[in-house]
This record gives sequence, C-alpha cells and structure tokens, in this order.
Amino acid sequence: MALRIKSKWFKKDKDSFSDSALQENGEALAFICWRLALDKAINLHGEDFVYDSDQQRVYVIGEYLALFVQVADRHVYPRLNAHDRTVFITALANRLAEHMQDNCQDLFGMNDYKGPFIGLLNSRSESYAQYDYSDETGPSYGMMRSFGTHVQKVMGDDHHVNKWVIDQVMEIDGPETLEKLIKAIDDLFDY
Repeated sequence: MALRIKSKWFKKDKDSFSDSALQENGEALAFICWRLALDKAINLHGEDFVYDSDQQRVYVIGEYLALFVQVADRHVYPRLNAHDRTVFITALANRLAEHMQDNCQDLFGMNDYKGPFIGLLNSRSESYAQYDYSDETGPSYGMMRSFGTHVQKVMGDDHHVNKWVIDQVMEIDGPETLEKLIKAIDDLFDY
C-alpha cells in the first residue's frame, strides 16, 4: 500500500526562515517521520518478520526515527546556517520524543519514554557520525548497514526468518523510506 505524505503547507523565502517557521517545519517533519517509521514497522510484519511484542515494534520505530533525524540533519546541513539547523533539528527531535511518549504511554502505561528515546537519538547520532552522507547517494553503505544491524538486534534471532531483516531494511524498506523523507524535507523548505 502506498503511503501518501502531505509536506507542503506554506511557502517562505528560502533564504530567511524565522525560528517559528523552522520549528513548524521540524514538527511537521516529525509527523511525517512517525508515519513513515510506523508504516515500515507494519511492513516488516507484512513481510512475515516476527515481532514478539509491541515493545519490539516500538523499538524498530525508534531505530527508523533515529536514522531519519540523522539523515534530516545531514540533508539540511549545506542549506541552513548553524542556528537555523539547530532550531529545526531540535524541534524535530523534541516532537518525535513527544510522539514516542504519547504512543508508549498508550501502549505500556505511565512512565518516562521521552528520556530514553532522546538517549537513543544521541547514541545513534554519535554512531552514525562516522559514516558518510551525500545528497547524490544518500547514506553510505556503512550507515545503512549500521541501521540494519540495530534493527536486527531489536528483532532478535528467536525466529529464523528475522535473521534476514537486515537485508529487508537495508535494501528495500530503508532506501524507499529515505527517498520519501528527502522529498518531504525538500518540499517543506521548497528546495
């Protein structure tokens, strides 16, 4: 099933963004990221990969979101100055953490889910920083391999079929989703 994403709300002069416009774009992208990650987590189940719990599914969503934040940051790096980039990425990460908090609270009850998610974003940011990214090719093979490895660890090896999840997310789901993510970012900023 095709996932449609609305990513054009308003047009701005792309050379000057107010902090509020950058925050709105970050929050809008967070909504898009959440939908993309949820869609791919559901897709894994549709491809006969096995989740043992809702917690596993949420962790897979978290891994997608961590990759998305890194790709968004790398994609806007040459386009936004340091202040604007910080405002945008901070709004994106904070809104994703709020989505994670709300959804986990609904599934698992009252607890702090936002803090551990921010910890995951920081940890993956450090990990992914060692890999290359370019607008022409996107994330390097190493970054995608690292992402696939993280998803595979979440899925575990209790089920034989799950050992192939790394190939699914590296070769099929990841690139397809990142293409949609990049298009959404470009549409939000009208690049």
